[in-house]
Amino acid sequence: MHQPAPADSREAWLRLGVAVVLGTIGGIGMWSFPVALPAIQADFAVIRADASLPFTLAMAGFALGGFAMGWLLDRFGIVVPLLCGTAALALGYVCAGAARNLLEFALAHALIGAGSSAMLGPLMADTSQWFVRRRGIAVALSSSGNYLAGAIWPPIVQHMIATAGWRATHVGIGLFCAVTMPPLALLALRRRAPGQHAVAADAAAARAQVSLGLSPNALMALLCIAGIACCVAMAMPQVHIVAYCGDLGYGVARGAEMLAVMMACGIVSRVATGFIADRIGGLATLLLSSALQGAALVLYLLFNSLVSLYVISGLFGLFQGGLIPSYAIIIREYFSPREAGTRVGIVLMATLGGMALGGWMSGAIFDLTGSYHAAFANGLIWNVLNVSIALWLLTRPGGRVAAAAWRRRLLTRIPSLRSESDLSPQPGRGETCGTAVRPLQRETR
Repeated sequence: MHQPAPADSREAWLRLGVAVVLGTIGGIGMWSFPVALPAIQADFAVIRADASLPFTLAMAGFALGGFAMGWLLDRFGIVVPLLCGTAALALGYVCAGAARNLLEFALAHALIGAGSSAMLGPLMADTSQWFVRRRGIAVALSSSGNYLAGAIWPPIVQHMIATAGWRATHVGIGLFCAVTMPPLALLALRRRAPGQHAVAADAAAARAQVSLGLSPNALMALLCIAGIACCVAMAMPQVHIVAYCGDLGYGVARGAEMLAVMMACGIVSRVATGFIADRIGGLATLLLSSALQGAALVLYLLFNSLVSLYVISGLFGLFQGGLIPSYAIIIREYFSPREAGTRVGIVLMATLGGMALGGWMSGAIFDLTGSYHAAFANGLIWNVLNVSIALWLLTRPGGRVAAAAWRRRLLTRIPSLRSESDLSPQPGRGETCGTAVRPLQRETR
């Protein structure tokens, strides 16, 4: 029987690399439909709101699937949800390629979304348990596979649809997922996460909740509402940028390129978010990313030339890329690692519900107004709600900015504490940053 591996070990970083690859392959479930939207609308001869239904069901499937996959992770480890997700992805894409009408195509995308959910939340939750000192950057990197998928897949899917048609493209994607993903999961990720710091992390999470002054259910409810709001705002550019460019006369290929630019910049954002979260905490990082996302939406309202849309899409990717990993980091800061998979799944279920609502809502607003201008304004309003929640939580007692700054100063001064988690103080040396000072003062005397 294998002994538990230490946190932040070489094996942990190897697993992280495999997680990024799996997220990049499986993340196609979120990014293929925006590219296929114009072809699907033309082939099935439906209005834009109806043509957005497959994306809505994909996000709904992702949301429900994320909760189920998180539950499987907490009980059986990461391999089981990964294999279930791969099976759902492959089957969903093959069925989508064989769909006879829009309803069948949309239902297949619900299965695609459920499968793709295993490649985000469960991988982030599992990664968070293999790292202590570098947890923020590790979680951010594990989630970056989703954005790598957004950067890599749209031009490929666009080329495949243009040359082979959308049906053959979907079948080919399903077969590719079935062949490549199971070997990676079985060969590299079978070992369970280390549990050396679980007891201390449980106690630290409980104290963090008390210092925040909220019950676990109240905090989860607020995080879910914030997740819905931020992703309704996020969905407008991500889901409709390809169609938006087509309507402006720039062509869907330019829109696919802008989506790729957005996702590529999102990768940079997620890596940077990890470094930032390791220094100021998850809540402050969430507030920062949310405010910057709102600024990008304002720019979409003001400019629509081809060059400006490329620039704004890049900025949008840079600004909003850190939102999703911020929620996972907050979960690990305020809840037990034993519940990480389920709770991250619940919050991601809310965020993907917001993506589903935002994708449909933007299409419906376009059908009513004949323009995406009001849809961008709608996203900005939802983003204000997200910013308000993050700001309110951050100003509660025990806010993460002051705690993170104090924690960093303490770890800098005390080498013996550096091997422990930011949230896992050493037994016998005090429970929190404040109590850790008293034993040290006695030792000094």
